[in-house]
Parts: sequence; C-alpha cells; structure tokens
Amino acid sequence: MKKKELREIGKGLIFISPWLIGFIVFTLIPFIASFYYSFTEFSITTDVKWVGTENYKRIFNDPLFWKSLKNTLVFAIGLVPLGLVVALSTAFLMNKPLKEVSFYRAAIYMPSIVPAFAFSAVVTWFFHPYLGLVNSILELFGINGPLWLSSEKWVKPTIIIAAQWGVGSAMLIFSAALKDIPKELYESAKIDGAKSFTMFRKITLPLITPTILYYLITSTIGALQIFDLPMLLTNGGPANASMSLSMYIYKHAFTYTNMGYASALSWILFFLTFVLTIIYFITSKKWVYYFGN
Repeated sequence: MKKKELREIGKGLIFISPWLIGFIVFTLIPFIASFYYSFTEFSITTDVKWVGTENYKRIFNDPLFWKSLKNTLVFAIGLVPLGLVVALSTAFLMNKPLKEVSFYRAAIYMPSIVPAFAFSAVVTWFFHPYLGLVNSILELFGINGPLWLSSEKWVKPTIIIAAQWGVGSAMLIFSAALKDIPKELYESAKIDGAKSFTMFRKITLPLITPTILYYLITSTIGALQIFDLPMLLTNGGPANASMSLSMYIYKHAFTYTNMGYASALSWILFFLTFVLTIIYFITSKKWVYYFGN
C-alpha cells in the first residue's frame, strides 16, 4: 500500500474517530463484556464468579422469563402489523392533493417527538376505568368499558393501541416511498383501464416493498425491545401481564443487581432478534421488488 493511500486512510480514521471511540466504548466493549458476564454470577457489590452455563439453565426453568417472553411476542405480533396498516394508511391520506396537507402531516408527526413519560400521563387519563375519556364515550352508547390498563386481559391491547402515537415517523418514510413511484406508471395503467385497487396491487404495493421490509425489520426490533410504555403505564402489571423481556432484564440488572443473569437474558433477546431479522432477509428475496429489476 502506498504512502498516499495510508495517509488518506489515517485522515479518514481521524475524521470518524469520535464515532469510532463512542462505538468501541459504549457498544463493542459492553457487548463483549455482557457475553462474558452471562456465564458468571455477578452483582455490582460482589466479585465476579464463573458459573458456566448455569444462568442459561436457570432461564429455561424460570416461569417469569417465559411469561415476559410471551408478553414480548404478543406485543410484537400486535405492534408490527397494526403499525404497518396505520402508517401506510396515513401516508396514503397525506399524499392527497390538499392545501392543508402540511398541517395534517405535522399534526400526525408531532406526537412521535413527545417524550414517553409525558405521553404516558395522557394515556393513563384516556384509559382510566372510571374517569377516562374512552370509557366516558363508551357510556354514551350504553357500553361498560373494561378496566384497560388494570385488566390482565386488556392491558396488552391497550398498550399496543397507545403505541400508535409514534406512527408519524413511519408515515413520513412511507409517504416518501409513495412519492418516488413514477407517475407515468399510473397514467399508463389508467389508459389500459386499470382500476384503483388493481393499480395499488400491481404498481404501488410491489414498488414500496423495500420500504415495507425496512419497516418490518426496524419495527420488529423496536417491538421486541419495548420498554418505556409498559414501564411507565403499568410497571409490568397487573400480575406481570405487561412485563416485557426488556423490563425483566432491567429489573434483574438494576433492581436485583443480578448482572450475570440479566446478561444471559440479554443474549436470549439478542438471539431472538437476530433470528427474526435473518428470516426477514431470507424471505425478502421472494416478495421484495426493486424498481428497475
């Protein structure tokens, strides 16, 4: 390698050094350390003790782990498809030629930048079983609303519905994808007599599949790591019905200071996320289409 090339590489490393240092210190080292600690019995106040695979054996005999895993999968199954439908629907509406569309787009995006703790206060009032807005509206129609966040049956659906407050970011991404579709394709389809649904199925849907793939991967990762809303709204209750795996990891790490066990749980969550992401990429070859191919 020539001196000039080495000099250019050195300059590049200097420019990215802030990110590189941050990545090594705050991501790579904790990532490797958590793998080591997952094979240890380690509390913040005690010495590290090597226990081999005991933490992983304990996980598979831990009923609360299975419950938190089940809750997490239910959250993911509810959040990802519902978020896709809501984001795509609002993106279609925001692509209509209306004068006020900028205002509507900003209004839909605005809740996604509201801090979770502030939004959770609103959600708590909305779904209060006796004083909340939702049950007050249901009473007008003679319907006795459920206990929502206080009910083991309703707590997860309530959190899934409330989580749609952050749909603004996904709406903007889908809106940009819809704008990228060439208008000539629709004009040609209209000349051939194609109806709206046919154009959606044959033109729109195939050409936004790369965006759908991106959404599925990022939203699934986010759903599997859901933490803020269940933590702020219910603290995992009632009866651990909304305890997510991330919350269970947090409680073991910072409430019980059981870092070794929390590290093992973290690796289970990482493995689950990694497998689902690989499945998305493998299956995407059959249903994702790129314009021009």
